[in-house]
Amino acid sequence: MKLTPLQNDRAAGVLVALAAGDALGAGYEFDAPLPDGAKVTMKGGGPFGFAPAEWTDDTSMAIPIAQALLEAASDAGSSSPAALTMIVRAWTAWAAEAKDVGAQTSSVITAARRLASAAGRSKVHAADFSAAAADFHARTGRRAGNGSLMRTAPLALAYLDRDPAELMATAGVISALTHADPDAQEACGLWCLAIREAILTGRLDVRAGLPLLSAERAALWLERIEAAERSRPRDFTRNGWVVEAFQGAWSAIHFAGLSASGPAHLRAALEEAVRGGRDTDTVAAIAGGLLGAAYGYTAVPFEWRRRLHGWPGLRARDLMMLGMELGRGEGRRPASWPRAEHQDFSMWSRTDALVQHPHDDGVWLGGVGSLGLVAELGIDAVVSLCRLGTSDLPGVVAAEDHAAFWVVDSPFGEDNAHAAFVLRDAAAAVERFRTEGKTVLLHCVRAESRTPTVAALYGARVAGVSPIEALEDVRRVLPGTNPNPLFLRLLGAVPTNRVNSVTPAT
Repeated sequence: MKLTPLQNDRAAGVLVALAAGDALGAGYEFDAPLPDGAKVTMKGGGPFGFAPAEWTDDTSMAIPIAQALLEAASDAGSSSPAALTMIVRAWTAWAAEAKDVGAQTSSVITAARRLASAAGRSKVHAADFSAAAADFHARTGRRAGNGSLMRTAPLALAYLDRDPAELMATAGVISALTHADPDAQEACGLWCLAIREAILTGRLDVRAGLPLLSAERAALWLERIEAAERSRPRDFTRNGWVVEAFQGAWSAIHFAGLSASGPAHLRAALEEAVRGGRDTDTVAAIAGGLLGAAYGYTAVPFEWRRRLHGWPGLRARDLMMLGMELGRGEGRRPASWPRAEHQDFSMWSRTDALVQHPHDDGVWLGGVGSLGLVAELGIDAVVSLCRLGTSDLPGVVAAEDHAAFWVVDSPFGEDNAHAAFVLRDAAAAVERFRTEGKTVLLHCVRAESRTPTVAALYGARVAGVSPIEALEDVRRVLPGTNPNPLFLRLLGAVPTNRVNSVTPAT
């Protein structure tokens, strides 16, 4: 599907925000609710000993869905037996070594392996999972755990240009691989339809899929949604049940949205979900998938993306790539950004600009050509304001010390989802690296508009001057400085900070 730049940003944000919510909640799982205002961080730990910024089973089970759907993107076979079998085999391999597997999912995986073995097969098929899940449901009654809702977000990305009724039906099929209860299947369908709507329009509308349910079931789900909107996540004490997990996630989004919007809403809602307690990682992961769809990759703060990681050895950039390519519906594109090894800037001249920041000589300001000097100059952190290929970053810079930001050098506000937030977040990344004692390269393509804008925001904090004054200092060392009109307006809107709030490391 041909996506607009903003839709592309939103598609890229789905899995990244899902994983961010998951990793935020990991260290608080099964704890009691936290008080309002309590700090929430990706501290890791929790009952299963996750590393800081490591995602849990929620994201790990979503990734095989995304990868299988990406393989099937050239076909109409997103729910074909082959695609579903690819998913369940990946889940089986993951579960063998996972730190945490949900009780219902674990029971189904064990039963499916027994079915495969009884049939003389060493590997499971999707039909083994569906049969095991149906048997689990028949034996235990309405035991609708939240394990299928937590992983359902990738499906919405694969159905952006398909009939919403197909998406609703396929969500039920993939849910039923482990969770056959109608509540679980319908919750997945409704959440997928909401994610689809958010990617296409930017609107948060969890009611979008209600017309696809029977009148009786639609009325029941509407009642549940309205109850969520009258509540807080902490009010849902049984959020291991799919209905209360759905309600907890939506109540976090709704409540936080009463006082915040844009990237601030994304952050506040995920923190609200975690403060709700109990199954914190799952509720925050569910909320994250929808928030990422509405606000995009650019709304996820770098401090969350920086060390985000998990099974099977992926990082935030990998999730961003999966989301983008799934949304496009064209499969893997190894010659195109973001999967391409190198980004071609040969058509641009004067990419070799390189000067030291006028307020901090531990920060270099440059064009993309200056990446070749990183090792020579002892640079150990890079803040990129333009696209790079997967192999363009010099190997001396660790992945966690590369801060990549999406910001289009355009005077038109509609070309960037959150220009002010992204520019400030980039300046904050420079600040964070400097306080860690790192020498930083801040660059775009030619160091004319984006780089001096962020340099001015950082300089204002270092020197205690206004961003416009800091920009003039930058212009003296970087004569090509010429921020576009939008960036100039944003610099003028930033309050003057006369207090020296940053002490760069020396």
